[in-house]
Amino acid sequence: MKLLIKQAHILTMNSADEQFIGDVWIEGQRIVHIGADLGALEKQADRVLQGAGKVLLPGFVQTHVHLCQTLFRGRADDLELMDWLRNRIWPLEASHDEESVYYSALLGIGELIRSGTTTILDMETVNYTDSAFRAIAESGLRAISGKVMMDHGDNVPDRLLERTEESLRQSVELLEKWNGLDDGRIQYAFCPRFVVSCTERLLKEVRDLSAHYDVRVHTHASENRGEIELVEQERGMRNVVYLDHIGLANPRLILAHCIWLDEEEKRIIRDKGVKVTHCPGSNLKLASGIAEIPELLSREIHVGLGADGAPCNNNLDMFQEMRLAALIHKAEHGPTSMDAKTVLRMATMGGAEVLGMESEIGSIEPGKRADLIMIDLNDFHTFPSYDVDMYSRIVYSATRGDVETVLIDGKVVLENKRHLTLDKQRILKESDRSIKRLIKRM
Repeated sequence: MKLLIKQAHILTMNSADEQFIGDVWIEGQRIVHIGADLGALEKQADRVLQGAGKVLLPGFVQTHVHLCQTLFRGRADDLELMDWLRNRIWPLEASHDEESVYYSALLGIGELIRSGTTTILDMETVNYTDSAFRAIAESGLRAISGKVMMDHGDNVPDRLLERTEESLRQSVELLEKWNGLDDGRIQYAFCPRFVVSCTERLLKEVRDLSAHYDVRVHTHASENRGEIELVEQERGMRNVVYLDHIGLANPRLILAHCIWLDEEEKRIIRDKGVKVTHCPGSNLKLASGIAEIPELLSREIHVGLGADGAPCNNNLDMFQEMRLAALIHKAEHGPTSMDAKTVLRMATMGGAEVLGMESEIGSIEPGKRADLIMIDLNDFHTFPSYDVDMYSRIVYSATRGDVETVLIDGKVVLENKRHLTLDKQRILKESDRSIKRLIKRM
């Protein structure tokens, strides 16, 4: 397929932060040319998308999502982390079946694509992860995902508490089945939930398997002060120090949240090349705290953005995460901290760097994957437009309703705000049926 996008306002998000009115020529999965006028190629195109008056930018990269939890939206509000997990989320996850995981994933994917996210780092639940991968494969979304691993902890439902050997065996089976599928659109990550729910043996095995298969490790760390106290009681040291002690702190490790870090932990993250994912909406709603993102960025630590899960946010909308990420630090660090360009970079190229995919996605450049979104800013809430910074318009004014077209790997998956790979009405209907079934079972 040869596709031409004509005369859009292109925000490249490349190293030079170039932006201009121009065209993008796509062949198959990749961008081949960008320029001020590629109209001569139009006769060769299988499809032409008109971009005049629209903004074209790289698809958003969310670096922490739980697709398996989308069905739980609105069922775990106004709780702190450990109560949220033990009283609501773990019992609900334990009630999942093959079909409910599938529709929970599709429900989340529909929301993600509709709001401009083209790539996610996802953490599933203990059981039925195959169903989530099936949903990802069918939808066209780009994803790194994995089965959550839990072989330790108090107040964990029986269906979530695994034997170490079985957790490792199932994880490797899923990796060997799904990792690299569709020319790398789907990848696997080992997902130990957090130190509190994992034995040291499991974490050390994950360390070795991650190195053997050269895949990411995705876990939570230092999200909540109560969590840190539990880790210190059991392991005798703080989260990141412990992860470094057992050899898990390396460039393949991606830590969600990292709100309560001390100086030693910040140094470890920087020196060992560990990546961080910032989830401002979730962190505020669970009253976990505000991560020190301006400081982490000043230390040249790679930081991405993620919405986390629907029951702790309650949406998966990158526009809301960008706005929150830009605003919540200004009271302490001043109005110029976390400016719009910095935040939009976190949502695109910054996320790609966290996932180790910066050579493939995150900016509009020849040779990269054609993961693109086109947004229409011709509306009351984004005007006047004359002489207004485009980064500001997107981060502070735009909403997910402005996303018009989404391409992943050069394929149009959303056009005129309509899904082309998902049956919306079926997913909504089956999602309600699934959560009703889970509540009865729980």
